[in-house]
Amino acid sequence: MSSETGLRAFWHDLPREGRLLLSIVVIEFVGTGLVLPFQVVYLHEVRGFALSDVGLLLGLSPLLGLLVVGPGGLAIDRVGPRRIVLALLALMIAGNTVLAFSETRWQAAIALVLQGIAFGLSWPAFQSMIASVVPAELRQRYFGVNFTLLNLGIGIGGVVGGLLVDVDRLVTFQAIYLADAASYLPALALLLGPLRHVGGQVLHGDHVDTGETVSYLAVLRRPAMGSLTLLGFVASFVGYSQLNAGMPAFARAVSEVSTRTLGFAFAANTLVIVLLQLVVLGRIEGRRRTRVIAAMGVVWALAWLCLGLSGLVPGTLGAAVLVAACAGVFALGETLLQPTIPALVNDLAPDHLRGRYNALSSGAFQLAAVIAPAISGVLIGQALGEVYIGLLVVGSLLCGVLAILKVEAQLEPRVNGVTVPPDAPPPATPEPQVHPATTD
Repeated sequence: MSSETGLRAFWHDLPREGRLLLSIVVIEFVGTGLVLPFQVVYLHEVRGFALSDVGLLLGLSPLLGLLVVGPGGLAIDRVGPRRIVLALLALMIAGNTVLAFSETRWQAAIALVLQGIAFGLSWPAFQSMIASVVPAELRQRYFGVNFTLLNLGIGIGGVVGGLLVDVDRLVTFQAIYLADAASYLPALALLLGPLRHVGGQVLHGDHVDTGETVSYLAVLRRPAMGSLTLLGFVASFVGYSQLNAGMPAFARAVSEVSTRTLGFAFAANTLVIVLLQLVVLGRIEGRRRTRVIAAMGVVWALAWLCLGLSGLVPGTLGAAVLVAACAGVFALGETLLQPTIPALVNDLAPDHLRGRYNALSSGAFQLAAVIAPAISGVLIGQALGEVYIGLLVVGSLLCGVLAILKVEAQLEPRVNGVTVPPDAPPPATPEPQVHPATTD
C-alpha cells in the first residue's frame, strides 16, 4: 500500500474529533519553529547572558515541568485533559510574551517557568486527549501524521525565523516570540468551540474516577512501564534535549556556523520528516516497536558523529553542511521514535489511568531535559566537545540495548505493534495488585 493510499484510508477512518485536532497542528508549531532554533542565540548573544547561565535558564523550564507533571497527571485523570490543555495554552501565550521583553535573568526565568509548567503538562494532556478520541488501531499512524504536521510547522517557522532574526536588532527576536504566542490562539478557539465535548472526565465503572487508588509507584510496577520510562529518559537526554539546546550551542561555539545556517538545519530536519514519515509509517506497521526504537538509536549515533565532524572544520561551508546533515539524519531517527513510544504508552494504559501513564512518560523526558542543557553548556563551554559528542553517541546506542533487552521481553505482541490474527486468544496476563496510594 502506498503512503498516499494509506493516508487516505487513515483520514477516512479517523473520527471527526481527530481530524479537527490535526487541523491546528501546523499553525501552532509554525510559532514554535520561529523561536526553537534561536533560544540560545537570543539569551546569549542578544540579551548578553553568559553561556553557562543560559544553560541553567534553559534547564529551569523542564525542571518546572518535571515538578508539575506528577500532580498534572492526576489532574488529567480527575478533570479530563481538555481543561488542562486550555490552561496550558494560556500559560504558553503569557510565557512567550514575557520572554519577548525580558531584559534581566530574573525576567527570563519567570517566562521560562511559565513555559516549563505548560510544556511539562502538554505532552500527557494532549496524548491523553488524543487517545480518548482516536481508536487504538489508528494511534500509531495518528502520532506519526501528527509528528509530520508538527515538524512541517516547525520547519516553516525555522526558515522564516532564520531569514528574519538579526542578532543586532532586538525587535526581530521580540517579533518571533510574540508571533509564537499568537500561534496558540486557534487551538484555544477550537477547544472552546467545536471540541468542547471531548477530553472530559473518564468514567471508571459507574463513577467518575477520583484518582485516589493508584499511585505512580504502582503504575511503574505494572508490566513494561518501568523499563519504558527509563528508555524515554535516555532517548530524551541524547535526543531532543540536545537538538534544542546542545546542538545549537555546539554549532555556534565550536563549528562557528551562522544563525541562518541553524535555521536551515532545522528546515532540513523538517524536510526529512515531511518526506519520509508517511513512508516510514508504512514500513514499520506490524513490526516490533522495540526493534524500530533500536534502529533509531543507531541513526541518532550517526547524526551526532556528523555534528562532531563539523567541529573539525569550523567556520567553513563543510561545517555548515555537516550541521545540516546532523539535523537531517537525526530527523530520520525521529520518524522511527515518535510513532512508537506514544503508542506503546497509550496501548499499555487503561482509560482511567491514561493521565498518569502519560505523565510518567513525560516526566522521564522532562528529567532528562533538566539535566541535558546544563551538561552540554558545561562541556561545550569548557572546550570538551569531543567528550560531549562521545557521550551522545554512546547514549544513542544504549537506547537500542534498553529497547531490546529490557522493554521487549515485558510487552505483549499486540502492544509491541506485532500483527496478531483476529481469532488469536488474548494472552492471560494477571492484573497486578494495586495498593492504595500514600503519595502521588
